[in-house]
Amino acid sequence: MQRPRNQSLQALLSELEGFGRSNDQANSERSRRMLNITRDTGEFLCVIAQATNARRILEIGTSNGYSTLWLALAAQAIAGHVTTVESSEYKITLATENFNRSGLSDFVTQVAGNATDLLETEGDSRFDLVFLDSERSEYPGWWLNIRRILRPGGLLVVDNARSHADEMAQFIAIVSEDPAFSTCTLPVGNGEFFATRSVR
Repeated sequence: MQRPRNQSLQALLSELEGFGRSNDQANSERSRRMLNITRDTGEFLCVIAQATNARRILEIGTSNGYSTLWLALAAQAIAGHVTTVESSEYKITLATENFNRSGLSDFVTQVAGNATDLLETEGDSRFDLVFLDSERSEYPGWWLNIRRILRPGGLLVVDNARSHADEMAQFIAIVSEDPAFSTCTLPVGNGEFFATRSVR
């Protein structure tokens, strides 16, 4: 199990887990819910990013920055960097505060805006790892750009592959049918869909 050695960071992550649970129970409006990944997903992302030496990470869907902190922890260990995009001003403000408190803000670049715009402007093979945890209905339309910006040998990880299997089915089918990608779904957290791009 991956645990931050920094006790203040460990305390912050635990605080955010509690906040996420209580906030989401109190709010039915999706835009006000954090919808954070599970701790085991965060630990897994941190290990995978380090194991694959993913120095250039893109996260689509910052929320309040909980998942970003796990990715940033990996980035710190391998001299990498996380770019994370979020459209909600409320969540961007929460994430900024959490990054500053974490001591990991130097490893994170926040982008305020629509993921579509970011994906269309990023260069080919720009990222080593893309973590997708956003509006699932948008994923099929984003696929060609995600495919383009992910370097050969790079890794795509998508949350909620099992908890929202019906909503994910079309996107998973599109990626799985691409001959340049190998895919699998792992029973971690809410289910993580993995796709790696062939180097050939």
